[in-house]
Amino acid sequence: MIDPRRLRILRAVADHRTVTAAAAALYLTPSAVSQQLAALEQETGHVLLTRSGRGVRLTAAGEILLGHAHEVLAQLERAEAELAAYAGGSAGEVTVAAFATGIAEVLAPAITRLAHEHPGIRLRVRDAEGDESLPLLLDGEADLALAVEYRGAPGADDGRLSVIPLYAEPFDAVLPSGHALADLPEIALADLSDADWVGQYPGNPCHDVTLTACELAGFQPRFVHSSDDFRAVTALVGAGAGVALVPRSALRGMDLKEVQVRPVSGPAATRRVFAATRRGAETHPLIAPVLAALRREAGRLPAH
Repeated sequence: MIDPRRLRILRAVADHRTVTAAAAALYLTPSAVSQQLAALEQETGHVLLTRSGRGVRLTAAGEILLGHAHEVLAQLERAEAELAAYAGGSAGEVTVAAFATGIAEVLAPAITRLAHEHPGIRLRVRDAEGDESLPLLLDGEADLALAVEYRGAPGADDGRLSVIPLYAEPFDAVLPSGHALADLPEIALADLSDADWVGQYPGNPCHDVTLTACELAGFQPRFVHSSDDFRAVTALVGAGAGVALVPRSALRGMDLKEVQVRPVSGPAATRRVFAATRRGAETHPLIAPVLAALRREAGRLPAH
C-alpha cells in the first residue's frame, strides 16, 4: 500500500527539483525526505528519482506515479471538504496569498463582504507577488492564491490546481510629462522602441507582460531601471528616467502630475488575474464562500 504522505513528498520534490528545497517547503530535514522517498521506492518497486546536475528529476516511473499522486491528493482534498461540510464547517481560518493590487481590488472588499455573510470565516492575508502565491499554495502555506498569468505558470490543465478566472486589466503607457509623444491620445508601443524603460525585475509577472507586449510590437525593451513597486516606477518615469507600462488599477490614487498616462494602441498589454486552490479544495465550506466573494467583487470592477 502506498502511503499518501509520501506522495506529497514526491510532488514537492518534483516541484522544487532538489531534496533540500522540498524539505524546506515541507518543514522536514533533507534526510527525512530522502528516507521517505526511499521507502516510497520500496513500496512501488521502482526507482522514482535520478540525479540531474545539482538537483534531481523523476524517472519515467516517477512521472507515472506523480500523475496518480495529483489525483490521489486532490481526492483527499475533496474528502476533507466533504467531512468539513458534514461537520458544519462554518467557522475557521483561510490563508490567502495575494499580490498587492489584487488585495486592494478584490480581496479587501471580499473580506468586508465575508464579515457580514460568513462571520465565522477569518481570512489571513499574505502579500506575495503574482508568481509567488502558487508555490505557497502548492506547498500548503496558503489555502487560496490570488495570482496572475505569467510565463512558466501552471496551466489550466495542471492536475494540482483548480483555477477560477477573475478579471483582466490593461496596462497603460506612462511617459514623462515632457515626452514628445505625451500629447497623443494613445501610444503605439513601437514608437517607444528607442526609449529607456523602467520595469519590474525578471520573474515578476508584470515584467513578462511588458516584455511580451513589446515583442509583439517588434522590439526588445531596453530596461535601464528596475523596481517591483509601481509607485517607484512611476516616480522614475516622472523624473525623466524612462517610460513604462503599468497596470491601470495600480495607477489609481497615485500622484501623476509629473507623468502622462495613455492607453496603448495595437496588441494590448494585459494581465489576467485568477484565484486558485489545490484541486479538490474548491468545495471546502470555508474556501468556497471566499471564492464566491472574490468572483462577486471582480464582477463589480469598472469596465476597462
